[in-house]
Amino acid sequence: APSAGAPHASQGDGAYAAQPPYTAPRVPSYAEASAHAASTTPYGTHPAHAGHPGHPGAQGPSTPQAHTEGGNQGSAPGQSSGQIGAGKVVGIMVAAALVGGAAGIGTAAAGASFFPQSQTVVTTGPSIVNNTESVNQTTAIAAKVVPSGVTISVTSGSSGGTGSGVVLTADGYVVTNTHVVTLDGETADATLRVTTSDGKVYAATIVGTDPTYDLAVIKLTDASGLTPIEFAASSKLNVGDPTVADGAPLGLSNTVTTGIVSALNRSIQIASSAAPEGDPQEQGQGESPFQFDFGQGQQQSANGSISIVVIQTDAAINPGNSGGALVNGDGKLIGINVAIASTGGSNSSGQAGSIGVGFSIPSDIVKRVTDEIISDGKATHGLLGAMVGDAAAQENATMVGAYIIDVTPGGAAASAGLKKGDIVTSFNGFPITNATDLTAQVRALAGGSTAPIVYVRDGKTVSAEVTLGTLTQ
Repeated sequence: APSAGAPHASQGDGAYAAQPPYTAPRVPSYAEASAHAASTTPYGTHPAHAGHPGHPGAQGPSTPQAHTEGGNQGSAPGQSSGQIGAGKVVGIMVAAALVGGAAGIGTAAAGASFFPQSQTVVTTGPSIVNNTESVNQTTAIAAKVVPSGVTISVTSGSSGGTGSGVVLTADGYVVTNTHVVTLDGETADATLRVTTSDGKVYAATIVGTDPTYDLAVIKLTDASGLTPIEFAASSKLNVGDPTVADGAPLGLSNTVTTGIVSALNRSIQIASSAAPEGDPQEQGQGESPFQFDFGQGQQQSANGSISIVVIQTDAAINPGNSGGALVNGDGKLIGINVAIASTGGSNSSGQAGSIGVGFSIPSDIVKRVTDEIISDGKATHGLLGAMVGDAAAQENATMVGAYIIDVTPGGAAASAGLKKGDIVTSFNGFPITNATDLTAQVRALAGGSTAPIVYVRDGKTVSAEVTLGTLTQ
C-alpha cells in the first residue's frame, strides 16, 4: 500500500495544522475478536489474552476521536418514512423464510484455525428467521442484506485481523476498506480468506486499493452464484432515514444493528498509515494521536491523513465492521462503514467501542470508485491546486469557510480565478465550513471533473466553474 511521503505544495487542498479529530480505521486481531466473543457467552470461558494495549488518544476524553471500524451502509432514494410497502414486506418475508439455516454462520466456521483450541467461540446462530409469521422490518432487511455480506480474514506474517465486505457481483467482486486489506497500511501483499454468509470460504486477491477514500476491491477465486448488493442513491437520503449496518464486529459474522441517518455531508479527517504518498493534506499533522496494534505487539504511527465525506449514523459500528454495508429501509446500500468516534475510552478488550457516532462512505462515491477500480485497477480523485486552511482560524475572521492560503500557478484554482485570501463557501453545491470540507468534496470527484465553486473576496460573493486536476497517488 502507498505510504505517506513529503507533501507537495502543487497538490494543494490541505490544511497546514491541527491534529485530525478522527483516527484511522483499525481492524481487530483474531485473538481480540475471539476473546471478546468468549467473554460475552454464557457457554464457557477462556484464558485472558495479554499484549493487546488500547489506543489512548492524544486529546482529552471530551474530544471525540474516531477509530476506523467499518460496516456496510446504505441509502434509500426518497425513503423518509422508514416504512416498506406491504408488497415488499411479503416478498422479503418469503426470502427470509428461504434463507432459514443458510445464513448466520459465525466466525468459528470461517476461521477456527486462527483461534487457540482452548477458547470457546460463539457463532451468530443458524438462522435469521425462526418465526416467519412475525417478521418485522429489520428482520426483513437482514434477510435481504446478510447474503451480500462477507467476513474477510487478513494475515501477513505474524499480523492478522478481520474485517467486513460487500458483494458487488455474482462472480466475486467485493468492496471493502483499504485499511482492512492492508492491515492499516502495514502490508501490500496480505493473504486474504473470505467467508460468505452461508459458510463458504474463498481465497481472494486485491484488484485495487484507493487509499484516498479508504476503499478497496478484491476478487474471490472461482466464485459464482453470489448475491450482489443493490445500490441506492446516497444523494437522496434524508436525516432521520432508517439505517441497518451489517458486518462482523469483533469477528462476529452476520451481525446487524439499526439506527438512523444522523447527519449528511459530514466531512472528517482520519489519520491513516495508508494515506497516499504526496497528498498535502498530511502537511503539519505530525504524529497520529493513535497507534495501531494487530494483537501481535506490533505498533505503528499513522504518518498521514485523508479527508472524506461521510454519512453519520447512530447504528452501532465496532472494530471489524470496517468495509461492511450500511443500508436503507429497503435493504439497499447507502454506504460502506469506515470509522467511529469515541471519547477516548476503551472497553475490556482494549479497543474503543461504539458510542453511537459512526461514519460511512456514501454509496454514490463507492459506486464511482469501485467501478473505476474494476475497470482500470485504480480510481482517480480531484485536485484543486490550492493550499487551504480554516477561515474561522484566520486573524480577524468574520465567517467560516475554506481560506485560500496559496494557489498553484496554472492549477485548477488559479485557472478558475481564485486567489490567496479568498474564502470558499460552497463547492459542487455543498456548503463549505472549513478546509476539511473542501478537501473531502474535491477528492470525492474524479480527476478532470467540472464543478461550481462559490467564494468570497473583499466581502463580495463570486461564483465560478472549476475544472479539477487529478491527484497523484
